[in-house]
Amino acid sequence: MKIRMVATCLFGLERLLGEEIDKIGGKRVETMDGRITFDGDESTLVAANLRLRCAERIFIWMGSFPVYSFDDLFEGTKALPWERYVGKTDCFPVKGHAIQSRLYSVPDCQSIVKKAMVDRLSGVYGLRIFPEEGVKYQVEFFIFKDNATLMIDTSGVALHKRGYRPASGEAPLRETLGAAIATIARPKEDVLFWDPFCGSGTIAIEAAMIATNTAPGLLRSFAAEEFPLFPRALWQEAREAARADIITDSHFEAYASDIDGDVLEKARANAARAGVDKHIKIFRADARDIRKLDRRGTVACNPPYGERMMTQNEVEALYRKIGMAFERLSPWQIYVLTSAENFERLYGRRADKVRKLYNGMIPCRLYQYFKPQNRESDRKVSGNVNFGRKR
Repeated sequence: MKIRMVATCLFGLERLLGEEIDKIGGKRVETMDGRITFDGDESTLVAANLRLRCAERIFIWMGSFPVYSFDDLFEGTKALPWERYVGKTDCFPVKGHAIQSRLYSVPDCQSIVKKAMVDRLSGVYGLRIFPEEGVKYQVEFFIFKDNATLMIDTSGVALHKRGYRPASGEAPLRETLGAAIATIARPKEDVLFWDPFCGSGTIAIEAAMIATNTAPGLLRSFAAEEFPLFPRALWQEAREAARADIITDSHFEAYASDIDGDVLEKARANAARAGVDKHIKIFRADARDIRKLDRRGTVACNPPYGERMMTQNEVEALYRKIGMAFERLSPWQIYVLTSAENFERLYGRRADKVRKLYNGMIPCRLYQYFKPQNRESDRKVSGNVNFGRKR
């Protein structure tokens, strides 16, 4: 059966997510900020939940239509084939968002969508009151610039919650963003991967899962496992296939270090739950004292921003110190995620590439250094008053 789906993601991850969708056989239809619409079948939907590393949720797309009034919303919702999924005893709560649209009251929109669904299903099942005691189908509307999209959530708990991290550090990095950073840094078997600000270990764990081809959803369940249209056997087969795809003899190695010794116990437990602990050496160390080893290496990290940990002055001093420390690592590649717009000036080197990402609601940039460092050139640039970039 052909199914149109919507995968949501953090802003800035659309390209990576689109490439992942291509790999599982999905056919992209539309891309907008934070979401990709694509076509597939039941197997594609199951694979999307199990295997997509950068997706936050997978929805079944029910339909889209223009809405300029509540009547438009009611009639458009009522015209959709909800009975294809929702049975006469099933539960169908409604939630959603309205952005830059005439219909901006979310509670009113929720009420209208619910009434329209009841009206549609009443005509199908001959019921006036629905018990809503069966399978839960979470309905979500997204109204953007007077165009409504109605969807059914198939993920349940957001996909960034893999199941390996019940506990985290003081400022946890979302797993999907950790996976994106690791993907951009390209983990390789013959290259040491090092996160010197590892916290609860997210970036290193996601890198090891990528290197070993471990599907991110293997430790958890999904809402659509209860949907009759997606039989348990389909999920079981998909999980067995994902487990068979794991590279069990990988020689990938990651270091995960942090100055906070207490958080390292959480990192060890998380790596063990994820099944990648044999690939990650976790130890206490100060990132300002990092030294290059006699091998190829990549550093990927998310140092403190000054949002919740450390003062702004402390953060700026830290960035200057790691700039000097990481200079010693050349020609290793360096990837640093931070919200500091003056990071390059503090770090003392212009990035080879900068990518705008979001850590939750915090706008950040991933500063990428992958060319051999030219110390003389960098010293000249760092003294230039126009060093900051316009973005």
